[in-house]
Amino acid sequence: MKLLYGTGNPAKLSAMQSRLSKLDIELIGLNDVKAKGILIPDVPENGKTPLENARQKAQAYYQAFRMPVFSCDSGLYFDNVPDEIQPGVHVRTVNGNYLSDEQMIEYYGGLTRQYGDLVARYKNAVCFVMDEAHTYEAMEPSMESEPFILTAVPHGPVRKKGFPLDSMSIAVETHQYFYDLPAERLERVAVEDGFLLFFEKILGDVGA
Repeated sequence: MKLLYGTGNPAKLSAMQSRLSKLDIELIGLNDVKAKGILIPDVPENGKTPLENARQKAQAYYQAFRMPVFSCDSGLYFDNVPDEIQPGVHVRTVNGNYLSDEQMIEYYGGLTRQYGDLVARYKNAVCFVMDEAHTYEAMEPSMESEPFILTAVPHGPVRKKGFPLDSMSIAVETHQYFYDLPAERLERVAVEDGFLLFFEKILGDVGA
């Protein structure tokens, strides 16, 4: 099965390709579609939860391309800040402004300087539209990231485009920066096991 991941972020596509590599699918992204001269629709992400945003994107991309497509969305949540500071689904948008990678590092660095190291987690959701009659979606605890620490001091000059906060993220159990974790450990941080379980179940049901 050729499956479209509704993202134009190369880092996210690469991480998902790695996590789903054991499945019998060919995973492509929006940039692969765009390279063929096909117009990518501009999809508003105005849902209040990650699942609402994932659903909006997946349904819009399916209507545009008429092929199996899934989209994901995330919300960032901290344990120790006031509710009005919680990013939620607006991780990159602050006070109506869309932040670049460097602006994100500056903004969230300011929060950590104000509140101290932040205990954080991502709550993730996925919506998969296979065809007109079959849509699957989930926002399960198994899709949440492990708690991690967001610190004010980035990991030197190392940056991974599309994942700016990784340079400020530290594993709780080892106090290592994400960038210092072994490759297989970092892969598990990037895409949680819940996504693999989600697609394994769907493809298993379809093949049954």
